Amino acid sequence: MPNSPTPGINGHGTPSRPSSTTWRRERLMRIGSSTAVNTVPANGAPDTPSNLNTPDLSPTEHTFLQSGGASYGTLPASRRRTAHPTLNLASRRAIPHLPSLNFLRRTTSNPSAPLSAGLKDLAFSRLSVQRPISAYDAPLRSKDDSEPDADAKINGIRVWYSSFTSIDWLHDAIKDSVRFSRLRRRKSFRSRVRLVIDKSLGWFVVTIVGFLSAVVAFLVVRSELWLFDTKDGYCRDAWWKAKRFCCPALDDIFTPLEGAGQPIEHVCQEWRTWADVFSQDQGGAGAEFAEYALYAFIALCLALTSTLLTIYLTNSTTFVTRKESGVLAPDFPGSVTSSKDRPLPAVSKRKVMYYAAGSGIPEIKTILSGFVIHGYLGGRVLFTKSVGLALSVASGLSLGKEGPFVHIASCIGNIVSRFFSKYENNEAKRREILSAACAAGVAVAFGAPIGGTLFSLEEVSYFFPPKVMWRSFFCAMIAAITLKMLDPFGTGKLVLFQCYQDWHAYELFPFILLGVFGGLYGAYFSKLNHSWSKNVRNKTWLKSYPVAEVLLITSVTTILCFVNPYTRMSGTELVYSLFSECKGTGRQHSGLCAVDPSTFWGIWPVVRAISVAMIVKAGLTVVTFGIKVPAGIFIPSLGVGACAGRVMGILMQWLQYQDPGSKMFAICKGDMECIIPGLYAMVGAAATLSGVTRTTVSLAVIMFELTDTLTYAVPVMLSVLVAKTVADALEPKGIYDLVIELNQLPYLDYKHEYLWGNLQINDVTARDVEVIRLDRKNTVKSLRDQLFSLTASGNDDSGFPILRRDVNDDGLRMVGYIGASELEHALSLVADEAEDEIHFHTTYCHNMHASSISSLLEESAHPAQDLFDFSDYMDQACLIFQRDRSGLISFYTEGLYEGVIDKKTWVAFLADLEEKS
Repeated sequence: MPNSPTPGINGHGTPSRPSSTTWRRERLMRIGSSTAVNTVPANGAPDTPSNLNTPDLSPTEHTFLQSGGASYGTLPASRRRTAHPTLNLASRRAIPHLPSLNFLRRTTSNPSAPLSAGLKDLAFSRLSVQRPISAYDAPLRSKDDSEPDADAKINGIRVWYSSFTSIDWLHDAIKDSVRFSRLRRRKSFRSRVRLVIDKSLGWFVVTIVGFLSAVVAFLVVRSELWLFDTKDGYCRDAWWKAKRFCCPALDDIFTPLEGAGQPIEHVCQEWRTWADVFSQDQGGAGAEFAEYALYAFIALCLALTSTLLTIYLTNSTTFVTRKESGVLAPDFPGSVTSSKDRPLPAVSKRKVMYYAAGSGIPEIKTILSGFVIHGYLGGRVLFTKSVGLALSVASGLSLGKEGPFVHIASCIGNIVSRFFSKYENNEAKRREILSAACAAGVAVAFGAPIGGTLFSLEEVSYFFPPKVMWRSFFCAMIAAITLKMLDPFGTGKLVLFQCYQDWHAYELFPFILLGVFGGLYGAYFSKLNHSWSKNVRNKTWLKSYPVAEVLLITSVTTILCFVNPYTRMSGTELVYSLFSECKGTGRQHSGLCAVDPSTFWGIWPVVRAISVAMIVKAGLTVVTFGIKVPAGIFIPSLGVGACAGRVMGILMQWLQYQDPGSKMFAICKGDMECIIPGLYAMVGAAATLSGVTRTTVSLAVIMFELTDTLTYAVPVMLSVLVAKTVADALEPKGIYDLVIELNQLPYLDYKHEYLWGNLQINDVTARDVEVIRLDRKNTVKSLRDQLFSLTASGNDDSGFPILRRDVNDDGLRMVGYIGASELEHALSLVADEAEDEIHFHTTYCHNMHASSISSLLEESAHPAQDLFDFSDYMDQACLIFQRDRSGLISFYTEGLYEGVIDKKTWVAFLADLEEKS
């Protein structure tokens, strides 16, 4: 009868996930200590955190891997054989690839697997055809191959990426190429079907991502509409309905603004305000006070709930996964303490992040550039971001929900892609899905699938080949179609705002002025928000009390916004009203259309009210963006720009009434409705958003799709270009780049140009880093000590160059590189043999022109399954720079070793270079 799989073990008898971080850390700490000889405790259980009186840090992320697929374990897919229980150290020495049984129990124990699995399935690691591999890499030799793939062997095995490390793009590209070539080499009917499925898998994934993104966006929009309206009242017949669904005809009823600051009268009989509720027993003043009190109380409750969810559910210190490094990452809460003979090395504490706070776009940009942040795109963040976003926007804070939709869609893309090993086991491939998800996020935010695709290309994506562009476009289209059918606003339309009136040549100058305003606002808003976050939020008591900050800003917002009808309405409704046209009688659009635009005093109340709303919105956005709630910057920026544009349009309308026969207005031919203030609002909104985010092409297309017309292509493009030019001249970085800088994320902006002068590569090279010398004896204990030294230096995203003495004794030459995570993983398997020597053998000739495929595949004298041979973890094709190059990257295979440049060092160097220049 065949052996049945053990729970927690996949079909090959391999653990379905890595051993815990605590277990690996304890393994390394016990190397060379007297406790290492006690391989099995008295109770017969393997060394797990529970037996060591340490807590088991269960992972907060789970992986869905198919049975028999790539494994998360640290052991090979071993064949089920019978081990002799008396194998000892002597027999292991005689047969190098057979370890002792005690050793096997130590190195193969998985905290999540029972002891029977360790005795039954895990006792033959050195008898298997493959050595212990990582969570991501497939075996170097597949079942159908007679010899390993050359590229995979040269590039080495890569273990899982820890948080706050950079992915190896070259390694992941080679790995996917090897995987795909294996599929193509098989000629059976089943293999051909699998190949077709593999090619179409990406399209299937982006379809699911687009559909789910639209569903989540629909739920967020509907929830936000209802929660926002509960601050003013409720629907008599159905309390769960928002005002626009309780009063469907409300959009067609508008009353003029009688005076600046006076509230707008509501005509809908089904909607009952809180003032109506309390006016039965109290006078007018008492009713207004009660209305404000309920308005402020509900707003505070919504904001408080949002920030509590964000802080307590998405704190970065709570995201502990088994992919984390045991010794390189900062100490986790409740992690093990070290043994008495060797204290744990000092590890610098990272800045605490709240993953659901903000828009998420700066972090998404960094992740797409190759940085790893475990948990940032997980299910817990998706839930918190969605719920918290509806609450924070409904509270009335000066923030928007459109930007966070990009983060929400990226979470969905990450979760869906992890169901398929093609993307789950390859970080670079998964980023293709994330790029498509970003396009879907913008598509559901603005109803702009084309603009979403361009936004993903222009603003967030780092690697965007044609295949990714097509899939992004398709994903955005699916999202837009789904949202259209769901109809979140109840209008039957995908777009929020529509304008139809044409523009005239004389209006180009006002459009340029709006572009200048957008650039000025964008530059100084970015400066002020960055200064506030850096000098006030991070250096005062607000840093330690983020909940108090949210409540304080919410209180100030309710006080300033309650008395003005334009600041009191939601950001989307405000922009909708500002974009609206004034043609026709009886349509005053919330008082935004002047009753008598021919006189100054006829337009002054409207201009004053809009100007006050613009100033209040701009000031509140400066201090609001960055608080610990989900928050976007799109709608607040559009609102400020639309206010400025509306004021400009009203003034132009007033000028026409003053002299309708002038040459400037001759093209109107006496039509006094020739000037449309809504057009100016649209142009001003586009200019302001461009000044803040520095997007150009994608923003212009988003505005075309947002307003459902191409009529205003030239005005929008002109104002966007002027705004970006002015903003770049005053502040080179947009708001997202400044947030990246503030959070110290290692983002390399490939679009930025640097002035190198006479600087060369060796000016940034680190020469005092830890290295592994092949001309010296490297033992398990000595390499563990070097790993701890690397930890103490704070280089948690680095590794060890492997050097050999030059044949002419001129210095040291680099023959390979092993990452810190790979070394930790390999050492944890041999931790019981502290004094045993570790071997590195190269099959890669440094003269690429003289090498041949046969030499690349030449087998080493030491078998690959030897656990003390770390050659398979060594990258023998790492990128090498020429010393005298001035900022240029080259692949250079000859020359003596000088030093190392890692990504974080390079980012810091470029920041210092930019500051000096």
